[in-house]
Amino acid sequence: MVAGARVDDGSGAGGGGRPAAVAMVLASCASVQVGAAFAAQLFGAVGPAGATALRLATAAALLLGWVRPRVRTWTRAQVLPVVAFGVSLAGMNSAFYAALQRMPLGPAVTVEFLGPLTLAAVLTRRRRDLLWVVLALAGVALLGLGGGEGARPDPVGVGLALVAGALWAAYVLLSARVGAVLPGQAGLAGAMAVAAVLVVPVGVVQAGAALLEPLVLLAGAAVGVLSSLVPYSLELVALRRLPARTFGVLLSLEPAVAALAGWVVLDQGLGGHGVVAVALVVVASAGATGAARRGAPPPAPEV
Repeated sequence: MVAGARVDDGSGAGGGGRPAAVAMVLASCASVQVGAAFAAQLFGAVGPAGATALRLATAAALLLGWVRPRVRTWTRAQVLPVVAFGVSLAGMNSAFYAALQRMPLGPAVTVEFLGPLTLAAVLTRRRRDLLWVVLALAGVALLGLGGGEGARPDPVGVGLALVAGALWAAYVLLSARVGAVLPGQAGLAGAMAVAAVLVVPVGVVQAGAALLEPLVLLAGAAVGVLSSLVPYSLELVALRRLPARTFGVLLSLEPAVAALAGWVVLDQGLGGHGVVAVALVVVASAGATGAARRGAPPPAPEV
């Protein structure tokens, strides 16, 4: 999901075509998670830092070419939020891919989802909505009893996924800030460029000349398209037809979609504990999003 795209005010105006819009959101979730699964397959060749560099560089190039932001006209008050947004994107994607090297896709996304879920619950300013966070924490704790294929998740991987989740929450807040100071998707394009500048040198250090191999470049470009361009295109249309709350609740299916993508693409099973854990986090996220007050940003999938 790309930041700043939430233009719906939650009123649900433009109800026509909602079934198609729901399908678009679900297809967007699938595209993001299939892209992550393909990225995991690149780790053997370029490592998580190299895969992150390829993804963000591709996404930045595509967005800059599409949006063509007029950066020279930006003021300091516009540049600073964009830079902060870019830093959050770089950190979020780097931490998530590093976690993905140590744990299956479904559990990684499930743990990461604690960040935006907690944010959504806190923004309601109602204590009872923190119960959704408790439910999600129970799900994540259950993962510790049996993760993918019954094995316990790597503690370092879980820690990295939690860092990614915290940065995901920061991304949601910075998305709103950038959208307030810059029109359209100009801020996102600039932030993506900042993120690429930050991660590409790290990817080069880790992967070296392997990043320039034709098949690796092609795979990295596919990850960038699946993880950024396709979701952006689908969600931009869907958001014009769906209320923000409905959109957010649909996005709450992301951990389940990730688990499915991990199973189909990477042959990563969850085991009984993992299935229940993912279900608990999905229910908690949907509950927190559905309870959110109008204007509070629902959980957003990562760019």
